[in-house]
Amino acid sequence: MARGVNKVILVGNLGNDPETKYTQGGMAITTLSLATTSVRKDKDGQTIEKTEWHRVKCFGKLGEIAEKYLQKGRQVYIEGSIRYDKFTGNDGVEKYFTDIVADEMQMLGGGGGSGAEGRNESRSSSSRGEGAAARPGSAGTADRGGSKPSEFAEDFADDDIPF
Repeated sequence: MARGVNKVILVGNLGNDPETKYTQGGMAITTLSLATTSVRKDKDGQTIEKTEWHRVKCFGKLGEIAEKYLQKGRQVYIEGSIRYDKFTGNDGVEKYFTDIVADEMQMLGGGGGSGAEGRNESRSSSSRGEGAAARPGSAGTADRGGSKPSEFAEDFADDDIPF
């Protein structure tokens, strides 16, 4: 049986600050509003910009990292998959949603600020290029039960955070 591929790669800027909710089990679900802009020239040579907005969902440790370090205007790389959902409201009207479920996130240079308020707390990340990358489970078993500091706090100093 053949498998399909569902992979999305986005590089864009956040349109607002991340919004995080927690499940009853304590897992973070962070929603990002990401704008991607493409530029092309029309037949008259005029430059035309088109902006697409994407709703990105980050779960678990990745959601906690996004909540802590991302801000409106920040440029970010997202890798994940596309998911379509249908919801019937109280009025009986069906609403359709398209979400990008993030598997990997990389904070890129520039944009909404440094996120300095959380630098002394630990997080799972690795350094790549000019940003910080995060992948769920990349630092071993992550504590999904709340806001306890991770046992990985001694693994790096503040100077290791690239922003």
